Amino acid sequence: MFKNPFSQLLETTIENTEGNSLYNKDLAPTKISERTWNTYNIAALWIGMSVCIPTYMLASGLIAGGMNWWQALLTIALGNLIVLIPMVLNAHSGTKYGIPFPVLARASFGTLGSNVPALLRAIVACGWFGIQTWIGGQAFNSLIILLLPEWAIFSLGPAIGFMLFWGMNVYFIVKGMDSIRWLEAFGAPFLLLVSIGLLIWAYTNAGGFGPMFNQPSKFKTAGEFWRFFIPALTGMVGFWATLSLNIPDFTRFAKSQRTQIIGQAIGLPPTMALFSFIGVAVTSSTVIIFGEAIWDPVALLSKFDSPVLIGISLVSLILATLTTNIAANVVSPANDFSNLYPAKINFVRGGLITAVIGIVMMPWKLLSDYSAYIFGWLIGYSSFLGPIAGILICDYFIIRKRMLNVKALYARNEDYEYKNGFNVKAIIALVAGVIVALIGLIIPALSFMYDYAWFVGFAVSFVVYWVVMRRR
Repeated sequence: MFKNPFSQLLETTIENTEGNSLYNKDLAPTKISERTWNTYNIAALWIGMSVCIPTYMLASGLIAGGMNWWQALLTIALGNLIVLIPMVLNAHSGTKYGIPFPVLARASFGTLGSNVPALLRAIVACGWFGIQTWIGGQAFNSLIILLLPEWAIFSLGPAIGFMLFWGMNVYFIVKGMDSIRWLEAFGAPFLLLVSIGLLIWAYTNAGGFGPMFNQPSKFKTAGEFWRFFIPALTGMVGFWATLSLNIPDFTRFAKSQRTQIIGQAIGLPPTMALFSFIGVAVTSSTVIIFGEAIWDPVALLSKFDSPVLIGISLVSLILATLTTNIAANVVSPANDFSNLYPAKINFVRGGLITAVIGIVMMPWKLLSDYSAYIFGWLIGYSSFLGPIAGILICDYFIIRKRMLNVKALYARNEDYEYKNGFNVKAIIALVAGVIVALIGLIIPALSFMYDYAWFVGFAVSFVVYWVVMRRR
């Protein structure tokens, strides 16, 4: 098979990285022959990750917070179009060089300094893993109650459901990346069909779309709306701010840049908009049907009369949560923890560390209500991830103009060693972005800085990094 000169050079370079101190097979650049993900695989990845309970809660949480249906849908669509930009940009290096996120971070933060952004990203992923596992566990517990009604009186039922679902996740962690591609490709079409079925239920029981969408906004003035909209938009960006960093973990398996760009463009925004629409419509219908906005789909299912419908819905929720959890919340932290000690921590061990920390972070507290979920969790961690994205994009596209020394990324005392493995300038830029993004929590007059946490952090770190690095 014909290979262009760049591909031939890259293949030789990849072979020469083996045996270096920062190398292991899970962090190694993917060979050209290993890049088998086509446009459908990339799109299915996003469909599988987007069609999940947290996405549903995202949409329904905005309704519960006071938005009407089109305000909520517009906020989500705009947030996903915005986050698609850094998603595609950060994906470029993965497809071109075959490297995962923590290895890419070595170029800007240093061979050892890369552990700083990697661990920040990993901790967020552990929190998300816990959230998804808790949600899936509750659906699992509800399914057991449906089959064995006596189970409802067992006080440890929710905990057992949680651990059973946790075990399902661990199974796919041990099976590795190939199982993830299979899981996403299998689950994506099925999940969309079930979601449409849920929308049909809402349409039928609420008397059509008219009554659902006639629910007015609770905001009395434009000022009230904007005070809610701005942090809500930041939360929407923050929802996928995690994947906008570690998207190279997946696109390093893509066949081409065209594959990753088109796959992401048709997989992420349309699916998020469609499933968010379902969340908005169904939550709006609950106001008509039950007299209150029910934003938790598991709680909603408990009000259904048909055991068959409940069972099918619960199984779909479990599958949806499983596909998202493995792809979005295991791959990245597994690689990030592996980056800490490449010689001893592989993908499986990193994934198991993620699974344990996800329990320790007590996810049930993060899901206490929609306010804690959107304005506490999503915006809070975006103040750390926005600055990291700004530094990565500035370094790769502006400072290095998309040129990396792959072999040096896997060795000490070469191009990316900086000072004892740390690029202090990148750390300064990161700290500057985080401080400015979080200052609104300390100074009430600057609260808008926190409301725009991801955007502010991204811009500040991007500019600071460019200023301190442009002479390098």
